[in-house]
Amino acid sequence: MAVEIREIRTRKELKRFIEFANDLYKDCPYYCPPLFFDEMNCFTPEKNPALEVSEFRLWMAYRDNKPVGRIAGIINHRANEKWGFKHVRFGWFDFIDDFEVSKALLDTVAAWGKEHGMDALNGPVGFTDFDHEGLLLEGYEYLAPMASLYNYPYYVKHVDAYGLKKEVDWIEMQIHPPLDWTERQERLCQVIMQRAKVHPVKVKNARELVRRFGTSYMDIIDQAYQRLYNFQPMTERQKNYYKDMYFPILNFDFVSLIVNEKDELVCVGLGMPDISKALRKCGGRLFPFGWYHILKALKAKPMEAFNFLLIAVRSDYENKGLSQLCLRDQIPYINDYKIQRMETTSMLETNRNIIGFFEQVPHKQHKRRRAYIKPI
Repeated sequence: MAVEIREIRTRKELKRFIEFANDLYKDCPYYCPPLFFDEMNCFTPEKNPALEVSEFRLWMAYRDNKPVGRIAGIINHRANEKWGFKHVRFGWFDFIDDFEVSKALLDTVAAWGKEHGMDALNGPVGFTDFDHEGLLLEGYEYLAPMASLYNYPYYVKHVDAYGLKKEVDWIEMQIHPPLDWTERQERLCQVIMQRAKVHPVKVKNARELVRRFGTSYMDIIDQAYQRLYNFQPMTERQKNYYKDMYFPILNFDFVSLIVNEKDELVCVGLGMPDISKALRKCGGRLFPFGWYHILKALKAKPMEAFNFLLIAVRSDYENKGLSQLCLRDQIPYINDYKIQRMETTSMLETNRNIIGFFEQVPHKQHKRRRAYIKPI
C-alpha cells in the first residue's frame, strides 16, 4: 500500500511519535533513548520557550496502518531573522529503510515550509542548538551519548537520494584518561591568569551558582555561540529553562568557572557523567526505577564514561587562553574519578580553536555528522 502521512494532533499521538524511535532502535546496542518527559516537554508550548519563537508541525508515516516513520517540521523565526534565512528545518527524522517513506516525510515538511514562505529545507536540526542535530556519518559502532543524535547507516543514502547537500559537518573525539598536566602547561596557565587578571573558582551546587552569578552562566554561552551554525539568540525565558533543566543534574566537580578581578564570570566549562547506559536500562523513563539508574550513573566513582559538553568564553576575553584554565581545573577530577573514556560533543569541523584545545591530549576522532540543505 501507499505511504500515508498523518499529522500529530493529540497527546496520545505525540506519545506514539516519541516512542517510534525507541521501537525502531530496540535491537540496536548503540542507540540512547531520550528522557521521555523531556521529549514531551519539548513539544509543549507551556514548557518549551523555544516555541515562542518557532512554529512546528509533527507527522508520522503509516503503511498498512503500521507506523513506519516520523518527522518534525520547524520554522525558527528568531534564527532565520538573525542569519537572514528563510529555512524550514526538519528534525526527529526516523524511518524504516524505504525511500518512499523518507521521501514522503521530507516532501511534507518542504511543502509546509513553502506554504509559509520558506525557500530551503535544512536538517536534521532541532528548535535550537541545544537539541539533537546532525546526521551521523561515521561512528555507528559507538554508543550514542545523551546529547547526541544516533541513526542507522542507511539514512545517508536516503538524504543523498532526496538531493540534500552538505551544509556543515561536525566531528567528535574520544579521549582516554588518565591525563597528564605538564610543568610547561602549568607555567602557561599562570601567565594567562596574570595577564588576563582571572582565576578559577568552584561552587558546590546549582543554588550557589545561581546565587553568586545569576544567569550570567547562560549569558556567556549565548554570547559565545552567536557565531555557531544555526544558533538562535536565547530569550530570557530560554536561559532560565535550560538552567532549570540542566543545573540540578550536574556534578559540580566538573563545572569550571573562571572569574575576573571584579568576580564577574568570564569563562565556563562543563562536563557530566555519561548516562547513556542508564537511559538504555530504563528506556528513557524515570519511573519506576529509571531515576535510580540515572542517579547512580551521575555519582559513579570510578566512572566509565564522561561527556565534555562545552567551553564558552565571554567575548571580551576571547583569544586570551582561558579555555586552558578549564582543562587545568578538570584534569584532577577526571583522574580522581578514574574515568575510563571521555567524549566531546559535536564540534564544527571549521572551529579550529576548540578542536585544537582537545588535540592537546591523546585523542581519536571517532564520529562525524552532517547538516544538509536543499532549495525548495
